[in-house]
Order: sequence, then C-alpha cells, then structure tokens
Amino acid sequence: MAIFTYLSRASSSMKPHYSSFLRRCMSNVVAENTIYGGGSKTAQNPSQRFTLNQVRQKHRKGEPITVVTAYDYPSAVHLDTAGIDLCLVGDSASMVVHGHDTTLPVTLEEMLVHCRAVARGATRPLLVCDLPFGTYESSSTQAVDTAVRVLKEGGMDAIKLEGGSPSRITAAKAIVGAGIAVMGHLGLTPQAISVLWWVVETALALQEVGCFSVVLECVPPPVAAAATAALRIPTKQGLFVVLVYHDLLGMLQHPHHAKVTPKFCKQFARVGDVINQGLLAYKEEVTNRSFPDPAHSPYKMSEADMDGFMKELQKLGLDEAAASTAEAAEKFKKAELSNEENIPESNLVGANPVLSF
Repeated sequence: MAIFTYLSRASSSMKPHYSSFLRRCMSNVVAENTIYGGGSKTAQNPSQRFTLNQVRQKHRKGEPITVVTAYDYPSAVHLDTAGIDLCLVGDSASMVVHGHDTTLPVTLEEMLVHCRAVARGATRPLLVCDLPFGTYESSSTQAVDTAVRVLKEGGMDAIKLEGGSPSRITAAKAIVGAGIAVMGHLGLTPQAISVLWWVVETALALQEVGCFSVVLECVPPPVAAAATAALRIPTKQGLFVVLVYHDLLGMLQHPHHAKVTPKFCKQFARVGDVINQGLLAYKEEVTNRSFPDPAHSPYKMSEADMDGFMKELQKLGLDEAAASTAEAAEKFKKAELSNEENIPESNLVGANPVLSF
C-alpha cells in the first residue's frame, strides 16, 4: 500500500504566467507562499485557484485532499467541474496517452503540450507537473531551468520531482530557492525493502528543503505511519490521495493498459465500456445507412433555391449531378414528412417548406 497513494505511473505587456513567475523568482518568501499571492485567504472560494495555503489548512485539519492526473483540455475540465483540489500533469502520460511501457520516453516538450492544454481547462485546481526523466538529474541548474519552463511555458503552479538521492535533494532545494513550489516523490523497490528507514529520513530531508508535500509510493503501512508522524507536510494515506485519470475512470481495457495499471488501482467507473458501446453503435448506423438522417442534417434549402440550383447544374451540362440532387432532395423531403407525423400539428403552423441535407 502507498502512504500517498499514487496510482500511476514585470511589465503589463508580459504574459500572466511569465509575470507571475518573475514575481516568484524575485521573492524571498518560501515558495509555498508565492502561489497566487500566497495564502492570505482564510476560506476556500470554489471559483478561485486552490492554493498551497489551502493545502496546509486542510492538512492541519485532517481533511482529505483530492489529487487526480490530467493530460488534456477535456480531462482538465472534468477535474474542474468535479472540484478536485490538485491536478497533476503526470509523466504517466507516457503510458496512458502515448502507449509506452514506462514513463522514461516522454519528453519535456511533450509534457509542456499537456501542461498548456490542462492549464486552459482547469481553472480551480492547483496545477502540478512531473519533471520528466532526463530533465533535472544532471545539475541543479538544469533542474531549475526545467522548472522555469514548466511554469513559464506550461502555465503550471508547481512541479513534482522524483528521487531521494543527495543530488535530487539539492535540486529540490535549488528549485524552491528560485521561488517554485516542489512536491517530492519517493518510492520503494523490492530491493530497497531492507532500508525502510531511508524513506523517513529522505522525506524529512525533502521537507527541510521546502517541499510542500511528498508522494510515498509502494510503502508499507508501518513506514507510512512513521513518516506521517515525523513530517509536517501531507503524506498520509486517506488525506492526500492521487489517482490516474484513466485508471480511476476505467477508460482503457486494452491489454497494454492492463499491463501498466498498478495492482493497487481502484476503478470508480467503467467509462471505457461506454466509449466502446458508443463507437460500435456509430459503426452500426453508418453501415446500415440509418445515419446521417434528417434530424442530424441541419443545412437547409428552400424549394425555390433548390430549383435554381438544379437549373444551374443543367446549364453546365451536369445532368447526372442534377438528377442526384433531385433524388437526394426527394429522399430527405419524404424522411422529414415521415418525422413530422409524430410532431404535434401546432408545432408545424407557419412553417415554411424546406429541404435539408
């Protein structure tokens, strides 16, 4: 089980995100206080962006914090509508969107495309982006430069950085020092089970350098309890729970997706089944020619316009085209008359005869 259940894988002419980024970089305040002017509000307004101050408030009160991944505009709008607190543009996009077996292949440029789409759709959640593999490991300078691009070009509010080595701790500290909020991410492999103390020690180090939360993935409950007691930032299972959008909605039943879905994933819906049913129904109606029909052909012509159009076709010597036009017009007229038999007569009063295509 996971502690922080992660089911995945200054000019007025400046752009708003760039101006915001500059203000953060010029500020000496802790990074978590720079998100949208810090946490001056005492009550959450659903129409405003969820802030890091509200993350702290919920954590202090022991209130659950919802976190779901999103990778495009539609999924971001769904999170917004549902009132999700944090939206994570995760490197899990590599698997659930791009079809790779791991998160390694996804690039920074690809992640930025996802970020921009999500930023346009999600107006309420705090937006966090994973730094993809290979974009922060070389040096603190590289890590800061990547984080800057994520905020400036991607429209994000914070970044998530994986790993607990000394170099990753240093990178996290440098990013926080640049005024950018950081979420840490630690995990255990079967080979690391004998050094469980490392999780708590490293989580404390991430907290010390300014991370506002830490994802602890695949960590046994006793270690989760120890880390929760030791830390002052959100980690505890049930308070800060992250789910992958495609996983929790049951969007994909393809064998590839089954291969990359963690065993601890819970499906709250089976949206994929509904999508498949819709596609099959579309295929059936197109195949049997019942779609498109007059009800879904809103482009109309009056009989006078139709006569004029056919005469012009005949003048051009396009007799076959004119015949096809007449046939189609007659077909749609009969279909419309058939449909009108089921419409109350009062709805037809004053209606002008038209032909639709």
